[in-house]
Amino acid sequence: MNRPLIVLVLSLTVTACAHRDSYVLLPDRGGPAGTLTVKPTEGGLPLKLDQPYQTATSTMSGAFDQSTTNKQDVETRYRAALGATPPALVRFTLYFLEGSDELTPASKRDLEAVMVEIKARPVPDIVVVGHTDRVGLVADNDRLALRRAESFRKRLLQQGMADDAIQTAGRGEREPLVDTADEVPEPRNRRIEILVR
Repeated sequence: MNRPLIVLVLSLTVTACAHRDSYVLLPDRGGPAGTLTVKPTEGGLPLKLDQPYQTATSTMSGAFDQSTTNKQDVETRYRAALGATPPALVRFTLYFLEGSDELTPASKRDLEAVMVEIKARPVPDIVVVGHTDRVGLVADNDRLALRRAESFRKRLLQQGMADDAIQTAGRGEREPLVDTADEVPEPRNRRIEILVR
């Protein structure tokens, strides 16, 4: 009669031992690590990780043990997870001729680097945002900014990119790179920003 109870207790013990949560705080690219607060499921105090490679591992009691590891250990132990991490976001800016959705000659040359980056990603996610300078009417600039973004989108579709992988928006003259007075032409504001994830 006690045998089923013993099996159940052993089963729960094995299950509890097998399920241990581990957290490792990795450094940010080009900067310090952020902060991660790990809260136990039952009782215990939250644990704050704020240094690169600090770890928190759950214990049988539900609390967390804190320790520190190193880059090499993380790369060895979590190779599969790190390999599944998507590449970092990359930003590009291409510029346009005044009042047009035609790229400048310099931006036409830069276009190849954008295409290489997009094609290097297994499942790219692309956001294209069009902008204008402050020459002309606001409504006209809104349409032109969107037309610039859409012209790049069409180019991507012609290259075989999936339609649902591309989002476009037009910001008109609302987000200038270089702040100017109204009706002042500024070539650096006539652009699209491309975000590739």
